[in-house]
Amino acid sequence: MLNQVVLVGRLTKDPEVKTLENGKKYTSIVVAVSRSFKNSDGLYDTDFIKCVLWNAIASNTCEFCHSGDVVGIKGRLQVSSYETEEKEIRYVTEVVAEKVSFLTSKKVEDVELKETEE
Repeated sequence: MLNQVVLVGRLTKDPEVKTLENGKKYTSIVVAVSRSFKNSDGLYDTDFIKCVLWNAIASNTCEFCHSGDVVGIKGRLQVSSYETEEKEIRYVTEVVAEKVSFLTSKKVEDVELKETEE
């Protein structure tokens, strides 16, 4: 069996790290990924994919990435369900990140610019 996802896209907002009662850190991000084909109007559609990051991956992503930055994510799909007050079952599909690569980061770009200016 294999459950593996690889995404490259842009962060839709600044990530924020949160801490659970047991001390584990996490963040939930949404990555905008353009499709590789045009729709009937001749435009590229975009998928907005929810991803969950844990512990060091969450902390580092929150420290170094901001809205609009391009990230690469390797992880797995996870499907969970819950019941609403109206007794309807809802399903949530998200990517649980195992690795995040910072493909563009404003902090990294700023450091590079400062080094070349001096």
